[in-house]
Amino acid sequence: MEGGATLGQNRWLLQGLFMAPSVVGESLKGAMLLAEVMGSGFGLPCNPAPGTYRTDIIQAVQVGSRDRVLQFCHQVQRLSPIGAYIRPTAGVSPGYGDEVVFAVGTFVDGSTLELSADGPLREPFTVFSQGCIHWTHWALVLEEALVQMGFCKNSAIDVDF
Repeated sequence: MEGGATLGQNRWLLQGLFMAPSVVGESLKGAMLLAEVMGSGFGLPCNPAPGTYRTDIIQAVQVGSRDRVLQFCHQVQRLSPIGAYIRPTAGVSPGYGDEVVFAVGTFVDGSTLELSADGPLREPFTVFSQGCIHWTHWALVLEEALVQMGFCKNSAIDVDF
């Protein structure tokens, strides 16, 4: 009673309100990095396009093939803090008309805001990425994904689970 109104969840509520601006900011920086490197650097169609107005933290990139969608999502999962040993596989999921692959290795189960990628395995083979606690996590994923998708030759990351 002496602590005031808590709504039964004072700590989590306040922590969420406190962290929200920085997490959204890091997610936006990560999305802009993906758009800039994959769009401007490698000529892949991005939505939103590099340097354009953003209304969301989701970054869509047309990677051009089923294998590239799978490789990108594999690298997101492989470099995630939780479940890095899991290899995402395509499958049928309720609400999707095609096979889809999901990659999310997060501390809070199902929290796509931490770091995630997914994509339906159909033309035009677009991967949808979002979230990030710190934009440099996307830099690590991006470096390895570009190597695995055949856009670059070498990676500085020497981790194999």
